Amino acid sequence: MLRRDFLRWSARTLGATVLARSAVARAALVEPEPLPRKFSAQDEVTLGRTGIRTSRLAMGTGTVGFGGSSNQVRLGDAPLTRLLLDGYHENGLRFFDSADSYGSHPYVAEAIRHIPRDKVTVLTKTDTRDPAGVRADLDRFRKELGVDHIDIVLIHCVTEGDWTTRYRGVMDVLSEAKDKGVIRAHGVSCHSLPALRAAAASPWVDIDLVRLNPIGSHMDADPDTVISVIKEMRAQGKGIVGMKILGQGDLRRRQSEAIRFALGTGVLDAFTIGAESPSEQSDLIQRIAAA
Repeated sequence: MLRRDFLRWSARTLGATVLARSAVARAALVEPEPLPRKFSAQDEVTLGRTGIRTSRLAMGTGTVGFGGSSNQVRLGDAPLTRLLLDGYHENGLRFFDSADSYGSHPYVAEAIRHIPRDKVTVLTKTDTRDPAGVRADLDRFRKELGVDHIDIVLIHCVTEGDWTTRYRGVMDVLSEAKDKGVIRAHGVSCHSLPALRAAAASPWVDIDLVRLNPIGSHMDADPDTVISVIKEMRAQGKGIVGMKILGQGDLRRRQSEAIRFALGTGVLDAFTIGAESPSEQSDLIQRIAAA
């Protein structure tokens, strides 16, 4: 083969290879690799080594939640209670995610009145940072929720890297409550990377509520960094519940992508998303099944 013919052949071959690779890359963006197995919102999962078995999808009640209100609470008594009950009866969702700061306890309580207590998992959170206040919170929370015990209580919205020493007294109160059967598990809701790393290092943490989505929106760090910390937690048997799956609304137009990412990481036992209508809840369930 003459040199000029060889060069032409090489250019054509190289160009074809580049185009082929580009086509594969474009296809990968449109057709992601299939997940290793099918998932459903109703899947029964176990939260780490706690022994707590519940549904993969938790019904969140705290979208834009603070100051005793949230988007779900603002729906009103009957609509929110009906949303929770329909989620349980019609869609098999057995995980209620609440918090004192959302003001959602009374609505969860009304739903629980119509459900066998042992069939539903109740998670709530305290913003109190002193031991006496947390002890009072536990009594008040049980009255507000209408239950004799709470499945999971978390220290809410923790940002300090030294929280495991700073809030040792709060941790001791929750440990005592667990020993007495007032709660089944305790843990933390992290809102900074130092807090998340401290949670990973602490044997006290039974369950961590951690922010995770594919674009890093409202997260403690970039997704790869957060996932690496979660893997440390899982290796110790901690239960991992994902939040901010839709990036606090930033992924509302990319819900399937966000849900597929959450499921595909393989690091979450369950995750919470706050639907605001029956149609939105049904849509979430369908997207999880289609992921």
